[in-house]
Amino acid sequence: MKVLFSHSYFLQLDPKQVEHGKPYPPLGTLLAAALLRENGFAVSLFDTMFAHAPEELIPVLKSFKPDVFVIYDDGFNYLTKMCLSNMREAAFVMQQYARAYGCKVIVTSSDAADHYEKYMEHGADYVIAGEAEYTLLETVQLLETTQPAMDAVRGLIHRVADAPRRNAPRPISRQLDELPLPAWDLVNIAPYKKVWLKKHGYFSINVATTRGCPYKCNWCAKPIYGNHYNMRSPEQVVKEILHLKALFHMDHIWFCDDIFGLKRSWVADFAVQLHAANAVTPFKIQSRADLLVQENYVADLAGAGCEEVWMGAESGSQHILDAMDKGITVEEIRRARQLLRQYNIRAAFFIQYGYLHETAADIDQTLRLIRETLPDDIGISVSYPLPGTKFYDKVKQDMRSKENWTDSDDLDLMYTNTYGSPFYKKLHRYTHYVYRLEWLKQQGHTPATLLRTLKYQLLKQRFSRELRHLATHKTDRI
Repeated sequence: MKVLFSHSYFLQLDPKQVEHGKPYPPLGTLLAAALLRENGFAVSLFDTMFAHAPEELIPVLKSFKPDVFVIYDDGFNYLTKMCLSNMREAAFVMQQYARAYGCKVIVTSSDAADHYEKYMEHGADYVIAGEAEYTLLETVQLLETTQPAMDAVRGLIHRVADAPRRNAPRPISRQLDELPLPAWDLVNIAPYKKVWLKKHGYFSINVATTRGCPYKCNWCAKPIYGNHYNMRSPEQVVKEILHLKALFHMDHIWFCDDIFGLKRSWVADFAVQLHAANAVTPFKIQSRADLLVQENYVADLAGAGCEEVWMGAESGSQHILDAMDKGITVEEIRRARQLLRQYNIRAAFFIQYGYLHETAADIDQTLRLIRETLPDDIGISVSYPLPGTKFYDKVKQDMRSKENWTDSDDLDLMYTNTYGSPFYKKLHRYTHYVYRLEWLKQQGHTPATLLRTLKYQLLKQRFSRELRHLATHKTDRI
């Protein structure tokens, strides 16, 4: 049986990410393809990352002639967790093309699990909820039989008498080293490398070392792997890095775990093995402020080659952090920033505006945190209610008809809050303005230089009207 893999993230449908210029291959998709190939199936990949339209799937269907078409969204990519409506519509079109060419269609993603009826209405035969590799393997193995009985396949949603039936959930995998290395040979790496080198002057590749998150931030994208936290061995990760160096000669690694190296002993062992294998490579990670206040931990990260840490600072208001069940303090954010600077590791903040009942005072505290700590980079979003989270349950009665962003730059606040979407879109731009200005000031730029740098004449004109509007409506609804 021949299985054609794809995913639903079309970079060209997300202009912000095109400009950002940091595409990563669909790691989760490649891992699932490797597992099926290890079990005797012929596999191929239609990588949508650089495709311009779903219609580009048609020649692949004609040439490969698959029996099964699998849309396997990369659960390690936060953009797929956002369930962008552009990508959903593209997935629907690909499903219908695959059905027209006689394929059985299997889909797995957070969005498909939440809206499986819609996916089945648009051509999906099966939807997988949760961790998908072994559910997919069992499903495809059963499809080889003459009368596949799907009721016992854990994690599968299938039709029974024309109605969807959701089977019992599948327990998560704990022994991650048992999985094969991703099928990197299936992906055409050339366009990825070209974009990276042209935009940034180096090439980065993605690697996952863990699954899950033990913390309970109540707004967080519904975790595929639950609140458990399982780790690959340092030996297996180093083996993959050596493999990738031989294949792609990359300059940098993005460890795409929700939280990298939760245990300090793992990070210390990893650093030792990297040095022993002569495999030290600059990398960036995601982590938490309460981990990054431990100096020995930060020292181990630096020793392993960590160049940049993105931490979920979210807010400068302790009131908002507590409401989020974030489990960190503003003081820990400040201390973590200081320690990372001490060890020459770039510190970047994820900032989230728009949490329920956020006030002007909360916003002022966030802006003050940014000005005073001056992170090396910031990423700003607004609270995004996803089904399955406690936050969604809190705001669902106040949600409007829109349930998903169109693309990653949408920034629409999809529920009624203290302020509305126009306010937060202006605040997003205003925060970047404040951050850039403060950064230039601390670099010693004079006012005359500031006006020239980054075309500040145009920036001032662009923001003047918005800043006045923001100040006027600071405590009023928009």
